[in-house]
Order: sequence, then structure tokens, then C-alpha cells
Amino acid sequence: MPKLHDLADYAATMGPVIGAVHVNVHASARAQDAGLLPGFLIDLRFTLPLRPLSRRSLATIYRYGDAAELDAEIQDHLDLGMLEEDGDGALRATAKALAFIDGLYAVHAATTERIWAGRDLKTLAELAGRVIGAAGADPGDAQGATTDLGAFAAMAPPYEPVGTPAGVLLFNRLAALRYHRADSHAAAWRAAGLTAGEIVVLGPGPLRDRIERETNRRAAEPYGAITEHERALFHDGLLALV
Repeated sequence: MPKLHDLADYAATMGPVIGAVHVNVHASARAQDAGLLPGFLIDLRFTLPLRPLSRRSLATIYRYGDAAELDAEIQDHLDLGMLEEDGDGALRATAKALAFIDGLYAVHAATTERIWAGRDLKTLAELAGRVIGAAGADPGDAQGATTDLGAFAAMAPPYEPVGTPAGVLLFNRLAALRYHRADSHAAAWRAAGLTAGEIVVLGPGPLRDRIERETNRRAAEPYGAITEHERALFHDGLLALV
């Protein structure tokens, strides 16, 4: 159990719990429907129906990936008719992509209903929503200013059409919250003078420990939107879903 009064300690504990819940749904959904394609529309399912994305935003979302591979995947989605690009460079979901996303939401609804049967998903989704609502779009500060708007600003709030079941609300809200932690981590390693390539290969040691502490400090603030009792419910409830 994390120290509920210590938000940084709580954030440190919740990071891997949220990650495990998120990965479990994806793995279970793929086992249920092996035809889950194409590419990064699975990641972008809860943002593209609401807002276009720029190539710069995508580069931030996939900040640890290869730029040439990302450009190639964007082009693949354009060629497949899943994305269209405006004259100003905005990438928008096409009707074909929106139909795919509707189908993906149905798969995730069936998956979460199956693997989370009997759980209080409504309460957990409500808590996740309050945490997201309290999360700033940019966890950088004067000691570690960001050079972009961040992945969280591009990915939140998530697409939640009327009638979306609690399991899908929870799944997508947790997915969006992971981008806030990712931005917190990026702000921390930038403040330490590192690049994306350097943090990927950085081994254990004092610098890594310092970056992780700073990551948790930056990622902690949104959890102040829920009480200590609610933090315990959120932690224990999510842990039970893994």
C-alpha cells in the first residue's frame, strides 16, 4: 500500500499499477479479436474522434520511437484512407477510421465486461475522471520547461460518446492518464539535461533515481483531487483488476 498522504509516493506506486491494468486489457482484447488493426489507431482511438493531431504532436506521443518509422506509419494510414491531412498539416480521422474506432470500442466493451465482471467500474471510472480533470496539460515548470505541449494535451480528454460503458471509460481514462506520467518523465529527464535517446539507455544509479523522484513529484499533483480514502479505493480497485 502506498503512503496515501504522500502524493509522490502514491504516484510512484500507481504508475506500474495503471500500466498493468492497461496492458492487460490490450492483451485480452487481442486474444478476443486477432484482427485488431491498423497500427496506431488503437493508441489514438480516444483522441482522433475529437480533435486532429499534428505530426509534431504524434512525434511527442511517440517520443522514444524512430522518426522515419513514424513518418512511414503516418503515410500508411493516409494511403489506407484512415487519415487525411489538411493543408495546414492537421491529421484527421476519416469516416473509415471512425468506423474502425467504433468497432474497437465495442471490442473493448466486451473485453472489459468479461475480464472485470463484478467489479465496481463506475466508481473507479469516476475517480479516474477526476484525476484527469485535475491534471495540467504540461507538467513542466521553470526548472524544466517543455518544448512542446506534451502528449497529455494531445490525448486528453478522451472520446466518450453517450452510452460508453464504465469499463471502456475506465480503460481509456487510465490510458490518457499514462500520458500525463509520460510527460512528467520527459520533463524530468530534460531538466537533468538528457535527450530521449540518452534516457532510454540510462542505467540504474543516482541520476536515474533522481529522475524517477522528479517524475513522481511532477506526476503526483492530479491525485490531490481525490481524498486519501478515495486514493486507497482507487489503488486497491485497480490492483484487483490486474
